[in-house]
Amino acid sequence: MQINTNSLVSITEANKNFSRIAKLVDMNGAAVILKNNTPRYVLMEYSQFEKEEFADTATVCEVGEKIMKRYMSAFKELAK
Repeated sequence: MQINTNSLVSITEANKNFSRIAKLVDMNGAAVILKNNTPRYVLMEYSQFEKEEFADTATVCEVGEKIMKRYMSAFKELAK
C-alpha cells in the first residue's frame, strides 16, 4: 500500500466531513487520518481490506498489528 500525500487528513476534518473523506477513499483507495500530526488511522474500502491477506478469523487487534508491522516505515516517514 502506497500512501498518497493527498490522502492525509486531520482527525478534525474526518469528524466534520466524513463524506468528503469517503470520497477521498473512493478516489485514492485509502485515507490516512492524522491525530496530532501523526498517522493514527487508515480508512480503506472494504474490498481493498479483504485483498490485504487478512484471515477471516483474525481479530481486530491482530489485523491492526499486521497493518502496523507492514507499513511502519511509511507511518514513521509520515510522522516526520
